Amino acid sequence: MGFIIALISGILMSVQGVFNTQVMKQTSMWVSAGFVQLTALFVCVMAWLFTERKSISGIMNVSPRYMLLGGVIGAFITYTVIKSMEIMGPAKAVMVIVISQIVSAYLIEVIGLFGVEKTGFDWKKFVWAAAASIGVFMFSR
Repeated sequence: MGFIIALISGILMSVQGVFNTQVMKQTSMWVSAGFVQLTALFVCVMAWLFTERKSISGIMNVSPRYMLLGGVIGAFITYTVIKSMEIMGPAKAVMVIVISQIVSAYLIEVIGLFGVEKTGFDWKKFVWAAAASIGVFMFSR
């Protein structure tokens, strides 16, 4: 089930990036990014109202506090996806984005950053990440 959800996530990210880039071309970068974040807030509030209804005050108990920067990071993700798609086109941009996600996620696991359980270095994973990176480079040529 996790694999199917991840596939859906990848498809949605690509479609969203294209939509956001088209909106940006007709408005501006920060109007587009702000609208994305505003509509995401609306959907989250509606989902919260119709599902779990846990206390909002629980957010004040999150530790460490820097974990609350996800929304700030999300705004810059929206910006960087829009700009990279505008400059490189959707296919190239998404490939570079995915490779950077793989490499950074692997480093987070290997080092054990942000509360993630440390896994240690695995040469096989490194080789596959390098192969994927070479594939992206070849596709972009």
